[in-house]
Amino acid sequence: MPQTLDIYDDLRKRLSNAQLPPGTRLQADDLKTHYGCSASTIRETLFRLSTVGLVEFREQRGFRARPFSAERRHELTMFRTLLEGEGTTLSIQNGGVAWEAQLTAAHHKLSHVELQVRKEGDITPFVEVWCEFEWEFHETLLAACGSELMRETHRVIYDQFRQQRVSADFSYGYFPENIDEHKAILDAALDRDSQRCKEAIADHLARNLMS
Repeated sequence: MPQTLDIYDDLRKRLSNAQLPPGTRLQADDLKTHYGCSASTIRETLFRLSTVGLVEFREQRGFRARPFSAERRHELTMFRTLLEGEGTTLSIQNGGVAWEAQLTAAHHKLSHVELQVRKEGDITPFVEVWCEFEWEFHETLLAACGSELMRETHRVIYDQFRQQRVSADFSYGYFPENIDEHKAILDAALDRDSQRCKEAIADHLARNLMS
């Protein structure tokens, strides 16, 4: 039987990469069968996911994946831009060669997958691994910021942002320009140019303020 934390992590991933799209009704009976656990474990997990904004609970109506909202996505984009810009600035100030190597490695994995997507012309076969590596790169930007609270908050905002952005109708949040945008962020970070890095992060996320 899977552990509660494993179920939580898996559901969190499914909610943020469109496997359980916004507005989906989350039935405890269906999920307990899927995970081979008790209904009480599922309910506990869904309540935990509601505390990080990925799930909504309403009396008499049960649990649902948080519905899509253009206004909310706009706000999440602005907050994510702020957090990543400030967090990366702190990492540039505090991080050494080890952080640079970690960031370079994370970017290498992400760019490899994005080049494969560009070659195939279809994100669908790569969605899961791309989402994993996209998170790893952006998380590593803050890895040396020195604030666990900032990193925890960034994870909450990032997951909510992805839930609002990722869907099959919009290529799961993938854009061909991502390759150049991620490279621009990496180059600015390695050059220790905080202002340029902030601008590159803002440019990368700006499209989400227009659609």
